[in-house]
Amino acid sequence: METTQSIALLPAREHLENLVSDILAEAHAQGATASEAAVSFGSALSVTVRLGEVETLEHHRQRGLGVTVYFGQRRGSASTADWRATAIRDTVQSACAIARHTAADPCAGLADPDRLARDIPDLDLYHPWPLAAEDAIALARECEAAALALDPRIRNSEGGSIATHTGLVLYGNSHGFCGGYPTTHHSLSCSVIAQDNGEMQRNHWHTAARDRDELETPVAVGQKAGQRALRRLGSRRLSTRQVPVLFAPELARGLIGHFIGAIRGGALYRKASFLLDRLGTPVFPKFMTIYERPHWPKALGSAPFDNEGVATANRDVVADGILQGYVLDSYSARRLGMETTGNAGGTHNLIVEPGPLGHEELLRQLNTGLWVTELMGHGVHLVTGDYSRGASGFWVEKGQIQYPVHEITIAGNLNEMFRDIAAAGNDVDVRGGIRCGSLLVEKMTVAGE
Repeated sequence: METTQSIALLPAREHLENLVSDILAEAHAQGATASEAAVSFGSALSVTVRLGEVETLEHHRQRGLGVTVYFGQRRGSASTADWRATAIRDTVQSACAIARHTAADPCAGLADPDRLARDIPDLDLYHPWPLAAEDAIALARECEAAALALDPRIRNSEGGSIATHTGLVLYGNSHGFCGGYPTTHHSLSCSVIAQDNGEMQRNHWHTAARDRDELETPVAVGQKAGQRALRRLGSRRLSTRQVPVLFAPELARGLIGHFIGAIRGGALYRKASFLLDRLGTPVFPKFMTIYERPHWPKALGSAPFDNEGVATANRDVVADGILQGYVLDSYSARRLGMETTGNAGGTHNLIVEPGPLGHEELLRQLNTGLWVTELMGHGVHLVTGDYSRGASGFWVEKGQIQYPVHEITIAGNLNEMFRDIAAAGNDVDVRGGIRCGSLLVEKMTVAGE
């Protein structure tokens, strides 16, 4: 079997800096009054093993460049995967042609020069894993085998998978900014099917980190996937009722994601958000604080600057339940008559301040209600805040899990759901750019039989 390592060496940073410089110089030569460019390179390996056999093995290498030019306040963009000088010239020419035929937008333009990052910290985001294909296959097999060996009722598998990626992006603009840094992302996952008395239930688990040494072991991931599938056996439906709902951490993170979607600049200036004009007003209970920490070493959401080169910084988004700030890039900030928050491209390590309660204590506070562990569908309307998702989980009485439930729908309105959060857990899920523990919502409608 081929033993080639998956992660190709990154190109020299100087080479990418020179490409960015060439793009900006070409844009100036073609008449642009301002310009910005990004050059990227990435390499990855992904493997999926199903029932011990290799189902997919993929090596990926990608590179690209993109340029945005401004003629006054007319803007045009173009991109290519070709780094040759002729391709750069043609790509810039395409961007310029678009800009010349585009109406002027008074809010268009580069980020303000005084907001650009000048002192760029090293956030320890680069931990390459020179993983050979056969070693990746062995790890995926080990993960899946741990799940299948857990219990004879684990009868089938959707696979054990492993993926590792390394990349480098350089961004520069005609204000004189040029910055970039290498990153890595590694993950391991497993999905299996438990079967008993003609019933089948699927579940999964995954781990992700910048550094492979911070991943859960293949055996731990496989066993968690198997345990999660087994506990779904014997699922029932519920009759329609209104009850408290406890969202597992990986799902609570999605609730916070809906909140962020509603305070993004694009949704606000288009008046397509249920949180219009809520700055400085209570959105969550007083005990809730949500903050952004972009410079945490090794964290999956860390970034020293955003996609426009604007320096990122610590800030509170929600303090004592009150909305302190929006999520803005330069364009949306200008549309709203505000300043960018350094969030071009999204938020960076958004943290929901953990409460004092762990999982068992949250179940006791839930008392009688629904613990949701899986959501399906996309029934979220950010204009109105209406929320309706297919769900499965566990029915709880007097703080004790009684039985698994499935084929139900949970519904509410995000305005009321946020207001009615009764507790935020300390069981924080760190596998993404939003870090959040369980969230207990006082009342939602559960629709079933």
